Amino acid sequence: VQLVESGGGLVQAGGSLRLSCAGSGRDFSTTVMGWFRQAPQKEREFVASLTFSGTTTRYADSVKGRFTISRDNAKNSVYLQMNNLKPEDTAVYYCAADRAPITVYRVDVNKWDYWGQGTQVTVSS
Repeated sequence: VQLVESGGGLVQAGGSLRLSCAGSGRDFSTTVMGWFRQAPQKEREFVASLTFSGTTTRYADSVKGRFTISRDNAKNSVYLQMNNLKPEDTAVYYCAADRAPITVYRVDVNKWDYWGQGTQVTVSS
């Protein structure tokens, strides 16, 4: 599975951005998808995840109520709608995938097998 993120950029606090992740390769539609982020000098952290069907979604407490993860299997894509952005959301955002359904509950980066190259999100105050 190959993943390519897009949609990052610079936005003012309170603004919105929509990240996209385009996937390719065998069995993309059967994978669990997730978003992680890494701020400067910090470890990569879990943001959100969802199952193939989209019926199970999970969010980090820090983004609940502001971010929404979704996917379009027909387009081999997953999205992260980010609203009411805060300066502390500034980070490189990574798309991740894994074939094990249980991974939707895993926040450990080592449990996810496939990663994109990342897209920068900068929120100014």
